[in-house]
Amino acid sequence: MGAAGAPSPRMDHRGEWIARAGWAGLAVGLALVGLERGAELGAYGALGVLGGALCAVGGRFYRDRDARARRLPARPAPWAFPLGALLLGAGAVGLLYPAFLTRPEIREVIAAHPYGPLVAVALGFAGIAFLIDGLDRAAPADPPFALEIHGPFWEKARDLDPRRFFVATWRELDAEAARAREADGGAGYAWGPIVALSTGAVCLALMEYFGHAPTLREIVDHYDPPGRLAPPETFFAVVRDSPFRRLIDFVWWSGWRVLGFFVLPALVIRLVLRRPIAEHGLCPRGFADHVWIYVLFFGFVLALVYGVSYEDSFRTYYPFYRDASRSWYDFWAWEALYAAQFFSLEFFFRGFWLKAGKRAMGSHVIYAMVVPYCMIHFGKPFLETLAAIIAGIVLGTLAMRTRSIWSGFLIHVSVAISMDMAALMQTRGLPTQWWPDV
Repeated sequence: MGAAGAPSPRMDHRGEWIARAGWAGLAVGLALVGLERGAELGAYGALGVLGGALCAVGGRFYRDRDARARRLPARPAPWAFPLGALLLGAGAVGLLYPAFLTRPEIREVIAAHPYGPLVAVALGFAGIAFLIDGLDRAAPADPPFALEIHGPFWEKARDLDPRRFFVATWRELDAEAARAREADGGAGYAWGPIVALSTGAVCLALMEYFGHAPTLREIVDHYDPPGRLAPPETFFAVVRDSPFRRLIDFVWWSGWRVLGFFVLPALVIRLVLRRPIAEHGLCPRGFADHVWIYVLFFGFVLALVYGVSYEDSFRTYYPFYRDASRSWYDFWAWEALYAAQFFSLEFFFRGFWLKAGKRAMGSHVIYAMVVPYCMIHFGKPFLETLAAIIAGIVLGTLAMRTRSIWSGFLIHVSVAISMDMAALMQTRGLPTQWWPDV
């Protein structure tokens, strides 16, 4: 009994039971995946892995949200990150490893794992779910949402007023930055913007000069000169003769963007700024409370995508990977690489730079970020480059208001996949087989 005679709060156990059912489904799914040998067990296993992971994480989220509402401690999840990394790594290997095999080896993989692409995608999504669950354990350094409106949807819809979404948010961010400087007593120099902007300039230069397909082709030509008549024996000879040669070019491109937009900035955050990486927009706490913003923005952009999908310039430009319609393996391997660079890009521009520069620059850090964000679109259609300015301001404001890059990332990747699918449906059509004919 409580002090006032009321019963002490009790946990809602529905989340616990959902999580347990999810763990059971995950275990069964992994077992079926391991048994796949030319049968449909792999496909059922993939669905079990994905459904089990979503139930396990969803049940934990439901239970922990109930605990926070009742002011009870949420249980830690030290296993979430290792498990998520293991599953995501397995999915990434399943999607990319076949591209670096010889043709006979690829045929052996296809015969042994006819539903391999589906299994790899399911493992990847399951891993992402557990990684996000692990990130939710970290308490955010800032309040979960700036200028939040509580109440039903029609009350929250007041956020659509541009004066509130932009101007009022910028003023609140400036006030937060001023309070942070006042709390520090003006002690020390604000090194955050210098470190973040200087690191960012180096990363952008590295990606521009080394992170494109011509650099990879020069390396392959150096170690496996053109004109070879013998069968491929070295790694670079296999790359040259691979039926996924175009995909490998994008592995190089995406890998450099993950390195420059995520890995190097993350190391700088931990080793130089000495801050938790999750504080730079990775904590998903409170995302469910403002997911309606993502749905609204995505619905608006999706309507635009549908309209422009009939334009010849759109249909010939997307998707960047021209073999995406050849098989579901090609399609999902490309989209995984595309999504990885979008996540890294959002972390770099809307997480790393904004968080590092907020204390010294307040809301003006958004506009400091927009300039290079516009410049990385040089070479694309002029209207798309101009639209990047508006998108940078909107997504930057959204990220600083929600303390999270997840809305911006989901908008980005959802629109990108939708654009690719729309372009394919207007031209070559979606894939009709799991693996290509090799």
